Amino acid sequence: MDSKPLPFHGSCLVCGNENPHGMGLTWYVEEDGTITASFVLDEAQQGPPGHAHGGASAAILDEAMGAAVWYAGHNVAVVHLSLDYRKPVPLHQSLSCRARMERQEGRKIYASGEIYLPDGAVAVSARGIFVAAPHLFEKERYRPR
Repeated sequence: MDSKPLPFHGSCLVCGNENPHGMGLTWYVEEDGTITASFVLDEAQQGPPGHAHGGASAAILDEAMGAAVWYAGHNVAVVHLSLDYRKPVPLHQSLSCRARMERQEGRKIYASGEIYLPDGAVAVSARGIFVAAPHLFEKERYRPR
């Protein structure tokens, strides 16, 4: 499937190019609206020795799912985030993530995502509920161009 990069997002902890302490992920969007990224984490995201902190995984999946919902045309923020930590996330290895908008029910928008290990196994899966929050973000963020 073809994919294209989404723009960087200022000083965002996860995907900002202006944050010297950020993770610096670049999001890509596939034709079906799925958000993807490949990345390597290091000691700045460490929790247990040699592995990522669970909060780093949560931040990545929050932002990936949010990008999918934003790309679908909704100005939102997460109000509920649920994660299943299945396997430790190693540092200094090629990881990837995928996220998608699932559905909308009234004002709630549901999304899901995963972080994958180099062998393709799911290390962390997430589900999120997002609601409109246009006052928190720029209007045109991540819109199809």
